[in-house]
Amino acid sequence: MVTWVKLFSNASEASARLLHGRPQLCVLHGHRVCLVRFGSNFYAVQDSCSHNGESLSKGTVNHLGEIICPWHNYCFSLETGRELHNRSADLKIYPVKADDSGFYVGIF
Repeated sequence: MVTWVKLFSNASEASARLLHGRPQLCVLHGHRVCLVRFGSNFYAVQDSCSHNGESLSKGTVNHLGEIICPWHNYCFSLETGRELHNRSADLKIYPVKADDSGFYVGIF
């Protein structure tokens, strides 16, 4: 079951608060979630790298929409959570939605 957590009043506020390509840590109901705005899309993935546990919100996002771990440069797709070279487990991804009532991330 998904619990939707409201972060912003709408997608416009989310766009203004989340800088393009800049990961941001958010703790939602005890879950460390890395939020990223890339292009016109929003993504939410687990904050810890599945390789060695480093915080991905300290990493960077490349031009392909992959989040790069700051320790060992493992690259994960923001869309699927998959590591580029299959060297590590996939990241947990969280659903994101925006509607008239707000901008939400789903926690399960």
